[in-house]
Order: sequence, then C-alpha cells, then structure tokens
Amino acid sequence: MARKKERTTRSRIVNSAWKLFYEQGYEDTTVEEIIEVSHTSKGSFYHYFDGKDALLGTLSSLFDEKYEELSRDLDPEAGAMGKLLFLNSQLFAMIENSVPVDLLARLLSTQLVTNGEKHLLDRNRTYYKLLRKIIGEGVEKGELSGKSSISEMVKLYAMSERALMYDWCLCGGEYSLRQYSASVLPYFLSSFHPDV
Repeated sequence: MARKKERTTRSRIVNSAWKLFYEQGYEDTTVEEIIEVSHTSKGSFYHYFDGKDALLGTLSSLFDEKYEELSRDLDPEAGAMGKLLFLNSQLFAMIENSVPVDLLARLLSTQLVTNGEKHLLDRNRTYYKLLRKIIGEGVEKGELSGKSSISEMVKLYAMSERALMYDWCLCGGEYSLRQYSASVLPYFLSSFHPDV
C-alpha cells in the first residue's frame, strides 16, 4: 500500500509539472507552483526530485503512462503493424497537444550529453516491454519477418520514433508530428514485412 501511495505522489508531481510546463513554459514554472498544483509538500517533492531540472527525465515516465493506457485500447484483432502504428499515432498526438517542442528538445538533448541514466533507452520501460510483446506476437503469427531478432526490430522501431521526434524539434514543430509520422513510419517499418 505504501509503495502505491509513493507512485501516486510521484505521479501527481510529474503530471502537475508537465501540465504547468505546457501551460506557462518550463522557465516560468517554479517548484512551489508544482507543489501547489500537485497538492503535495516540499518534503515530498524533494524526496523524489533534486529540483525542477530532474523532472526533464520524467517525460519518458509520462510516455509510459500513456502506453499503459493505450495498451488497454489495442484492438486484439489488429495485426502487429496496425498496433504499432496506432500506438505511434496516439503518442505523437499526445506530444503535439501537451508537450511543448522546446521541452521535448531539452529532454532529447539531455539524453545526448548525460553521463548518467539514459531514460529513453531504459529497456525496463513499459514502452519497450509493450513493443517486445507486439513484435514478438507479430513474428509468431508470421505477420512480421523473423529474419531480424525481436530485439533488433524493437530497437529499429524506437530509433525511428526518436528520429521523427528529433526532426520535429529541429523544425520547431512547424508541421504535424502525428500526420508526418503516419505518412513515413510505414516506410521505416516496411523491412519488418515477411515478404521483404
């Protein structure tokens, strides 16, 4: 029960922070405002985070919460490729609607220069577990090629999503991430087809 309460408190802080970052910008959001909106205490905030900058690494947690939610909405009749494209479309819609371009760019840049934990590459994330499950089932059913390992296909998929996000940030969000991904991701994934 205590562990669940800890996750809930941490989650409230993370969700409140990202809501404020989106509404008023990262620079204009204070720790005090995050504490107030999350209905937590200063002690709780600093128990989980060293400061506001530490929250940048939590974007991957926010993505994973979205993936957990989306995993319940997956159509069991959809093939592996359909499931992957659905997850991508929904996540990129969330990014467009609730994650400012500058914050996503900041997260991506911190992952490039960090000597510490690279949150986006953590194979224990819900994201990677869900991808392994979908791709593994696709290989078993013959929907996806077995020429590459499941791990390699997961890596390629994740790399293509990061590339799309990175390009979107480089372009300052001047186009729809979701729509552009819907038009190019199938080309990235074409090597997964068993006929290729």
